[in-house]
Amino acid sequence: MRRRLFALFVVAAVSGTLAGTVANAKGRAPAAARIPAIPQARGVAANVCPVPDAFRRAFEAAAHETDLPLAMLVAVGQVESNLTPDARSGADARGLLQVLPSTASSLKLDVDRPESNVLAGARYLRILLDRFGSPDLALAAYNAGPTVVADYGGAPTGATMTYVANVTAIWRELRGCR
Repeated sequence: MRRRLFALFVVAAVSGTLAGTVANAKGRAPAAARIPAIPQARGVAANVCPVPDAFRRAFEAAAHETDLPLAMLVAVGQVESNLTPDARSGADARGLLQVLPSTASSLKLDVDRPESNVLAGARYLRILLDRFGSPDLALAAYNAGPTVVADYGGAPTGATMTYVANVTAIWRELRGCR
């Protein structure tokens, strides 16, 4: 393995040296490596969270009420339901943030109304974050249940670890969006 890496390094170094020598022999300075600019998506304002217009106010209001980052809520919605309001899991979790009817009921919210579903998911996530003190543990509890996460001391399964990683990756990508 080390020999292969060393061989690749030697080839890269020789190639760079040869390219500079050839360019200098032609009377030109070697071209500096350039990284192309990242193209801006057309028609999309920079730093806008990718939330369907029909649900934007619900997500913004829930983020404001619970003092959670909008990007975090959008990331949970993308992983949970792909921001689909009529999504339903095998465990009967429903809506944009895949909230169980019992959880929404305990929060005195209607799981089947998108605005209420987003608020229920955000309130529940706030409760979990306050309880566990860590976004990773709160997200694991959102996915697997707080009792299981507390008993296990973290994500109890590979599927839950993947869930946390997926939400976190999207959240980081969207960080600061509005």
